[in-house]
Amino acid sequence: MSSTNNSSGEPPPAVRVLGGWASPFTNRVVVALKLKGVEHELLQETVGKKSELLLRSNPVHKKFPVLLHHGKPLPESLVIVEYIDEVWPASNGAASAILPRDPHGRAVERFWARYVDDKILPGLRVLRGSVTGDKYKTAGEMSTALQRLEEAFVKCSQGKEYFGGDSIGYLDIALGSFLGWIKAVEKIAGVELLNETKLPILAVWADRFCAHPAVVDVVPDADKLVEFTVQYGAVLNTTNVLPK
Repeated sequence: MSSTNNSSGEPPPAVRVLGGWASPFTNRVVVALKLKGVEHELLQETVGKKSELLLRSNPVHKKFPVLLHHGKPLPESLVIVEYIDEVWPASNGAASAILPRDPHGRAVERFWARYVDDKILPGLRVLRGSVTGDKYKTAGEMSTALQRLEEAFVKCSQGKEYFGGDSIGYLDIALGSFLGWIKAVEKIAGVELLNETKLPILAVWADRFCAHPAVVDVVPDADKLVEFTVQYGAVLNTTNVLPK
């Protein structure tokens, strides 16, 4: 995988991702591709700017990530993850399915993935300082949301290691992509969110998820994200580094 544009004059790779290393939504796409063993090129967008390719590829929202598959663009991280699961299905045991094959199971994981975006993302923006708000109230609301997600883990995992059971699934990717930022805003705001005493099951899952071979080099380290916030604070307050 390359993180730079192809300048050799050769045809572009069949699979390219427009995004940013600090974006959890970009990370969702990259983790899904790595789980499936799909060769791809990550084209890093410049903070505070939007490339012409991005604007052409997502003219509606003008946000990343965007998946380019044989030149055809597809935006929205969770939509892309589902697309990846359909285009590169599990076969011969080579790659596990990301979404459950049971319709009810798929619906449940989609519900909780939407819950993650509705409850975790706004809190991260407040605690990072991108938008105004009471950080202690926000931290409390996020802790409540994480408690509900721990309860969801117990039901979805059925005693196994991931929300998806024996392997990383859709909800693992949806929530796991935020783990670097959750740890970063704990340091930035001086709060505690993923408490091992209050959330013992989720805390163990978080360590397991981040250590997975498809994840370990994708989800950024918290200290790196803190440095990123300091360096680009003014830009982050006027733009969105956490686009879907």
